[in-house]
Amino acid sequence: MKRGQVKLRFGKGGWLKEPALQKVLDVLNKTGTTRIAGGAVRNALLGRAVADVDLATTLKPEEVTIEAQGAGLKVHPTGIEHGTVTVVAEGKPFEVTTLRIDVETFGRRARVAFTDDWTADASRRDFTMNALYCDARGEVHDPLGGYEDLKRGRVRFVGEPRQRIREDFLRILRFFRFNAQYGKGSPDKEGLRHCVALRKHLKALSAERIRQELWKLLVAPGAARMLKEMNKAGITRVVLGREGEVKGLERMAQIDERLKLSPDPLLRLELIAADAARYRDQLKLTNAEMARLKALKHGAPPTPGLRTAERKIVLYQMGRQAFADSVLLGWAKSKAPASDKSWRSLFNFGRKTDLPRFPITGEELKARGVEPGPQLGAMLRSLEDWWMAAGFPQEKALLLKRLDAIAPLPSPSGSAHKNQPTPAENAENTEKQ
Repeated sequence: MKRGQVKLRFGKGGWLKEPALQKVLDVLNKTGTTRIAGGAVRNALLGRAVADVDLATTLKPEEVTIEAQGAGLKVHPTGIEHGTVTVVAEGKPFEVTTLRIDVETFGRRARVAFTDDWTADASRRDFTMNALYCDARGEVHDPLGGYEDLKRGRVRFVGEPRQRIREDFLRILRFFRFNAQYGKGSPDKEGLRHCVALRKHLKALSAERIRQELWKLLVAPGAARMLKEMNKAGITRVVLGREGEVKGLERMAQIDERLKLSPDPLLRLELIAADAARYRDQLKLTNAEMARLKALKHGAPPTPGLRTAERKIVLYQMGRQAFADSVLLGWAKSKAPASDKSWRSLFNFGRKTDLPRFPITGEELKARGVEPGPQLGAMLRSLEDWWMAAGFPQEKALLLKRLDAIAPLPSPSGSAHKNQPTPAENAENTEKQ
């Protein structure tokens, strides 16, 4: 297909025929030209799910506002200095951006000038496969030949790669991320060469932006293939301070596919970097993510060699999430294939086995005269250890009988039985047993 030639059409129905989207397009096309832009068009052409739908228009932001409000639609000036307003139809938001050229760029920000030239707007975008537009009828407009690159799985910078990268150094990571998501074979040589030459500038980017791209890269279908390229290019050393573990990532991708699991970026980071917790500040890990990583360090990780009783104890001690995380990491680090039945059995054990609840509380120890503090905690741990070793019995009478040996109830007069060991002595004796 020649550049700019209109030949492609989407089939009937689906995301393009959604009433809210068609309503916005109909309203804005009365006085200007408005098309769907970028990712939605790219994914639709590949037969992939379309999530966010962004629009590009020849109308100025104030004109978009007048037309939309005149049709009873809500409008929010979400990025009006860059030509973007958000139009809401039937409760669904659509970002509408005026065609523009970047007069001056400052990383993520830019000083822009508005235009009605679709090729000029396409020329400011990062990759040719993102410089595609689609009108309300489903006809695709391709001013830069992005469709051919998309079909070939070639992630190619728009124009001169060095210039595109210097406009925003995050495009280095985006180059590898898009190759992992949409690329086939080796990365474009010219683009790769400039990514390598400018890689040191990644250090100047914010942690939030690095994290966002890295998370998307790690869960992409070609993540392991691109991690290998990033290792060779020295990109992972700049971002993580070390080369990433490729073989383990390959196995984890195969395991996820076999078990029909959604790829987990935190687990994949832990796998490729050995200790993800050390990137807490560098990648802005959340408290919940840090808690997951901390839970992985709780005791010896489960392995297929554990007997059923031992598996249950480890599952109870770790919790369901940490058990599953630990099994997946252990499986990926081993040489076992994704078809390995013993590892799969261990993983399913963690998902299907009920977690028992410890029936005794600190209140029952207090009723036996044990003062709150370290002594009470030691007794509870001693009783809980016995309970786990006994196979997690749920009969409370059995546990109370055991508790009587550790911390007997006070006598009716309020004093302990004569010559009876103190609760602390009982706990110490139990530990020795």
